Amino acid sequence: MLNLLRKMIKTGCVTEAYDGGSVPPRFRGELAWQETTCQHCRQCLAACPAGAIAFSGERLIVDHSACIFCGRCVAVCEQQALTHTGEYRLSELQNQLSGKIRSMFKRSLHIRHVDAGSCNACDWEMTALNNPIYDLQQYGIDFVASPRHADMLMITGVVTRNLTQALAMTYEATPSPKIVMAVGACAASGKVYGNSYAICGAADTVVPVDIYVPGCPPRPAALIYGLLLALDRLEERRN
Repeated sequence: MLNLLRKMIKTGCVTEAYDGGSVPPRFRGELAWQETTCQHCRQCLAACPAGAIAFSGERLIVDHSACIFCGRCVAVCEQQALTHTGEYRLSELQNQLSGKIRSMFKRSLHIRHVDAGSCNACDWEMTALNNPIYDLQQYGIDFVASPRHADMLMITGVVTRNLTQALAMTYEATPSPKIVMAVGACAASGKVYGNSYAICGAADTVVPVDIYVPGCPPRPAALIYGLLLALDRLEERRN
């Protein structure tokens, strides 16, 4: 016990602030496009396996909800017009949210996680939220076992047909007002696995989705940013 206390004192606090601190150099975040250097060869369009890149006239558009951040578009761009930045705060609201993110939490948030057919990559990142680095409970946020105790659903994975009913029933069992977050490219867009008889699609094909957190998988700091937006949305619905 004494050795454990010595180790704790020596290690100190390892918990990061909610913004996640700095990202590692090899992290692939939001795609940045340099219009002045782009030759419009559209090799990036052909290279994208998830269909996240499109062109509107001569302007490149990136659907970050479908992007899996594989880096293929960056690799094939000979003019280096595409680059990955370190920006991970890509959460989107279905309706634009006015005002700033709260600096402090004023109520607790209970979350029910629903795996609708994921590869478990997003699930592992969600698990990391509870480790000492991110320490989600310091914000008053907890995962609960029952949707009847939840304020929010976090959905991972493309929705498979076998789990469509289970997702719908979980949503109905969650008391109102409630919010729904689609975590990762699969839940946000449903494009990663393409069309299949076994796949229903993105989470919003089954239940209403309020917040989209893109990534394959999104880093824990991006999930916390999405949760901050979720608290603002929950506050709006309760007032």
